[in-house]
Amino acid sequence: MSRFDTLFAQLEAKNEGGFVPFVTLCDPDFDRSFDIICTLADNGADALELGFPFSDPLLDGPVIQAANNRALQAGCSTARSFQLLAKVREKYPEIPISLLLCANLIYAQTLDEFYQLCSQVGVDAVLVADIPLLACEDYVAAAQKHGIQPVFICPPNADEKTVAGVAARSEGYTYLVSRAGVTSAENQSHAANLDSLVEQLKAHQAAPILQGFGIAKPEQVKDALKLGAAGAISGSATVKIIERNLDDHQACLRQLAQFVRDMKAATRA
Repeated sequence: MSRFDTLFAQLEAKNEGGFVPFVTLCDPDFDRSFDIICTLADNGADALELGFPFSDPLLDGPVIQAANNRALQAGCSTARSFQLLAKVREKYPEIPISLLLCANLIYAQTLDEFYQLCSQVGVDAVLVADIPLLACEDYVAAAQKHGIQPVFICPPNADEKTVAGVAARSEGYTYLVSRAGVTSAENQSHAANLDSLVEQLKAHQAAPILQGFGIAKPEQVKDALKLGAAGAISGSATVKIIERNLDDHQACLRQLAQFVRDMKAATRA
């Protein structure tokens, strides 16, 4: 079993959901980013979703765009991101780690080389934000060759064919997007048909569903679980804590620790 498979089996046995925070690697710099990721893991994160900094992120709103810029200005490269991932994996051998990134960063390494590097540093899953199902075959083949689980997004406007395709292709977990648009902690509106999408994904035996976009409060984690999701991902709300504490690293870590504890507690209610 993969780390994600093991995690969801353990959560189901305990009758609780999963909470997965997202941060950008090397934001605001390598050393502080490592501290931040350790704080997330030490305070209850069930898994980690980590972003590779990129100059033109397509899925991200202003908060995560700014995180990308901070990491790039700190000199973070793809190679440096892999070094940080290796350091995280060495300290946390069991926690599932998923990457969220754009295709250009993979092409720059070549597909085979990128997924081989993922395998070497202990990455479990990769979600390529700008690769649709109709262009996914080479990515899926390269991922599976190196034991990496490919993850795909189920958008709120997905038709039956898309839902079936996402369910068939996603391994580890399925990413259910709450609403149209880009990432944001401020925009907490959710599409009205999420319950139907959850039902359809389950009917197609999709990997466990994690709901993302606009997840900023414990109540929203509870709502995701009530819909039938296996857990929730919070990105912008997590990164916002980093943004507002750039001049006080210890305050940043304290606030992140409390945020993760509060969000994780909501998975047990």
